[in-house]
Amino acid sequence: MATRIKQLINYISGADMSAELWQDVPLAPPDSIFKLTAAYKADTYDKKVNLGVGAYRDDDNKPWILPVVKKATQILLNDETLDHEYLPITGLPEFTAAAAKLILGADSPAIKEGRTVSVQTISGTGANHLGALFLSRFYKFNGAPKIYLSNPTWANHHAIFKNVGIEPVEYPYYDPKTIGLDYTGFIGALQEAPARSVFLLHACAHNPTGVDPTQEQWKAIANVIAEKKHYAFFDCAYQGFASGDLDKDAWAVRYFVEQGIPLLVCQSFAKNAGLYGERVGALHVAPPNKETAERVKSQLSVLQRSEISNPPSHGARLVSLILNDPQLFGEWKRDIETMAGRIIDMRNVLYKLLTEELKTPGNWDHIINQIGMFSFTGINPEQSKALTEKAHIYLTANGRISMAGLNSHNVRYFAESLDKVVRGTL
Repeated sequence: MATRIKQLINYISGADMSAELWQDVPLAPPDSIFKLTAAYKADTYDKKVNLGVGAYRDDDNKPWILPVVKKATQILLNDETLDHEYLPITGLPEFTAAAAKLILGADSPAIKEGRTVSVQTISGTGANHLGALFLSRFYKFNGAPKIYLSNPTWANHHAIFKNVGIEPVEYPYYDPKTIGLDYTGFIGALQEAPARSVFLLHACAHNPTGVDPTQEQWKAIANVIAEKKHYAFFDCAYQGFASGDLDKDAWAVRYFVEQGIPLLVCQSFAKNAGLYGERVGALHVAPPNKETAERVKSQLSVLQRSEISNPPSHGARLVSLILNDPQLFGEWKRDIETMAGRIIDMRNVLYKLLTEELKTPGNWDHIINQIGMFSFTGINPEQSKALTEKAHIYLTANGRISMAGLNSHNVRYFAESLDKVVRGTL
């Protein structure tokens, strides 16, 4: 009997210990963007506007499947040679090769010299993670592992690098006084950082500000990076969305490669191909020679194998088909022009409403000077909160809006609400 009671006590104690195992795990706050989207969906107000999510919408506020993607999907569906076998660890070769040419340029020295390493990833987030993980294992940091991130930057950048033991350090980028680039602060940070520091650079359509350096400013930035022997960690999630021109939006990356600056590039096809849920991306590294490239690829393969084993095939096949077929590629460029063109039109309409019709106090030139999917409006957190709570316009607390969320049906309502909040009459 005593033995049975002792066993029961041990069992109960064990159960208690098991229950206590996770009870001290803190409750994490919800992701701000997804929380914003959930609040928008729950809102029953007929004029509600969602300007938070970074996803393209057409003029009727509907997700847009690119016509070229529809065509490519039909081609794949009718291809009886396809199966569902594993892809290679580094991805679909036809996709990674074409993706490298798209961002680096077909005539890129890195490609011509056979020293480009390309790995298929789980969209741009996966590329950032794999690149960060690789740096954490093999980059010879000057001191403790750190990476310089623009202030502000995509919020996920901070989490990605912290997760692999690299400390994020901010460098000046956005100037709230001009609602533009803090070029002096940016250059100063590059000059003051220890030699061989790692800087994350947005290749185009900076998220979240929509503020990009000019080509002349990029040249000066590249000069300082070369002089200080820094490493350039490029993130390119919006190629084609900035200007509507794939080549123009890749200019900075290609210039850095031509200058021989050590770099890697994280690439996403979520936005420019509308393949948000397919998670199609790539990581490209440009080592100094072919021998080094082979070693880099071997280690990236090991890291990839330990995390996802093999990347998914469908999205990569879609993009590969579009990139490698001249006719489909031409159609894709026209689809990109359609998306970028509509966003640019919304910038112009909003600007005219604010400056010519409503005569909203302040300078609103930044609306048309900024570029890409996002725009920093320049309003403060209190004003942003008022827009959400009183006007049912959902945007991030820092005043960032997704221009893709504006259309001919809601742009006037947004402009009038913005005007009211600026005047303090909302």
